[in-house]
Amino acid sequence: MERKQTSPRFLDTHLIDIHEVLPEEEEEEEGNAKEENEKAEKRFNKPVKVREMKKSGQRNLINRQLSLETGFSVLKKESNKAKDENRGVNLPRSGRSFNGFDSINRVGMEGRKGDFSIFKTKSSNLSKQNSLLPSRKERSEMESQNNTDGVGEESVDTSVPAGRYFAALRGPELDQVKDDEDILLPKDEKWPFLLRFPIGCFGICLGLSSQAVLWRALATSPATKFLHIPLFINLVLWLLAVAILFCVSFTYILKILFYFEAIKREYFHPVRVNFFFAPWVVCMFLALAAPPSLFPNKLQPAILCIFMLPYFLLELKIYGQWLSGGKRRLCKVANPSSHLSVVGNFVGAILAAKVGWVEPAKFLWAVGFAHYFVVFVTLYQRLPTSEALPRDLHPVYSMFIAAPSAASMAWQNIYGHFDEVSRTCYFIALFLYVSLVVRIKFFTGFRFSVAWWSYTFPMTTFAVATIKYAEEVPSILTKGLAVALSFMSSTLVSLLFVSTLLHAFVWHTLFPNDLAIAITKRRLGKEKKAFKKAYDIKRWTKQALTKNNLAAKVSDGGKEEGLQSKEAG
Repeated sequence: MERKQTSPRFLDTHLIDIHEVLPEEEEEEEGNAKEENEKAEKRFNKPVKVREMKKSGQRNLINRQLSLETGFSVLKKESNKAKDENRGVNLPRSGRSFNGFDSINRVGMEGRKGDFSIFKTKSSNLSKQNSLLPSRKERSEMESQNNTDGVGEESVDTSVPAGRYFAALRGPELDQVKDDEDILLPKDEKWPFLLRFPIGCFGICLGLSSQAVLWRALATSPATKFLHIPLFINLVLWLLAVAILFCVSFTYILKILFYFEAIKREYFHPVRVNFFFAPWVVCMFLALAAPPSLFPNKLQPAILCIFMLPYFLLELKIYGQWLSGGKRRLCKVANPSSHLSVVGNFVGAILAAKVGWVEPAKFLWAVGFAHYFVVFVTLYQRLPTSEALPRDLHPVYSMFIAAPSAASMAWQNIYGHFDEVSRTCYFIALFLYVSLVVRIKFFTGFRFSVAWWSYTFPMTTFAVATIKYAEEVPSILTKGLAVALSFMSSTLVSLLFVSTLLHAFVWHTLFPNDLAIAITKRRLGKEKKAFKKAYDIKRWTKQALTKNNLAAKVSDGGKEEGLQSKEAG
């Protein structure tokens, strides 16, 4: 049978597209793969019969393309005029060929950018999501596809590693996104108010409540009796602090109800997690600064239980993370704000001594001092394996003087006098305070933040400790130092109060977009491989052992060759 030669005209008219199978295709089981391969070979080995079109004027071809992951095929009729334009068009293999079946799961990409609902509480938008969710089978296929393709998928409800915050953010408070980082929400659009309301706002309550404690001490202490300060100032500050605490707490409760995913992001933040201790410290400050005109009776132990129990449960969680040595170990997440998780133990010890529970006060003092010593050493020596602290000095470093100041007053309230232990803690705080004051020029040139309020209460606490020291060692020097420190603390709080009012009601810049909670879990794009550091002890040990083993093998091999040569000779 003669074979007919195919004309060039036929070759120009009928084209068959054979697409190469991409290497990303998932491997099936061996038995199924063999059967599929045998079927494919039989199918492709059959002769291809070509039928010419009856009408010579119609030279259209049918191009069939199949997306292996979606299971859909597309049939396109192409004309000769559009053949060049559509020749290289292939369906993508990402499962999003038809407007994106898994767009609901892609957070942080272009399709989700600007959607603030990703930070809302799940129960508030569950019905909306259920109408857009794919079936269980499609969702499982998409998850497996995302894992194999390695696309930078983001899930808001998953924890962000502590190291990711240090890598994506900058600044002493880790509240500024680096220029080469992307976030889940738009930077040039104003976010909802609750998303812009950070937990650092409790710092305002810390500053005002500690001032109420200070002015009560100035009005009632024998060391400052010559000033004739009325208790009315303490009453005004106490009422103002209670009002601010109520407003901030109510607003943050609303944020918990509507944007719980944003709350989780703040909890995973290595700096802001310490501010979750602030509300309970504020409540204990207010209990200690209660005006005698409103609360003439002695404080009840129930107040200590109500305010100290949540603080104690939270510190069990945080201290456990420090002790377990996981991803949030202390040497990795330690920062000056970590003192907030320690100073509450000393404030609780003071309150316990006031209500008559001396033994619990001693217990809280011991726990607080042990962890303060660890945090202080970790921050002071800056281990080479820990995350580097910001080089620029910032008001955040005033946190160093909070814990020793509160520890000295707690010891004095427990044992009744300002003895050697109290003075030791006080002198540590004095040295740290002086070391910060002589570098006052480094505190300028920083952007105003609500979190600055949290750095006022350490200075106030140290001023109160100085008043207690002046009672034990009365002299012109100690009394003058107490008055000077009290004046400096009150002046700083007054300036911050005026600045806060201006930023809130005049400039409207008090609550900018909270970019720190919108970072991605992984950096979008290509990540650089971590540089192998020379001081990595584990890697150095492995390398040393490997070199020693190789050297031993080489020496053993040389000995064996020498013996063989002697035997041969």
